[in-house]
Amino acid sequence: MKTKTLYKADGDRLKIDRFPCFHVTGSIAGMKKLFYGKDALLVRCGSWIYNVSKEPRIYYIAH
Repeated sequence: MKTKTLYKADGDRLKIDRFPCFHVTGSIAGMKKLFYGKDALLVRCGSWIYNVSKEPRIYYIAH
């Protein structure tokens, strides 16, 4: 499963903590299958993976 990475400073600036998230040890495939849907846009920032589907510009800013 593909995720992009966002630097912590950028995550703070974009207030990424307002989006739903799960720890990096969780299953990306499982979260997409059970909760977010297969087309969810996921971004890793620090030790968390955030679902930024409601604001796709964040996904395209990430590396």
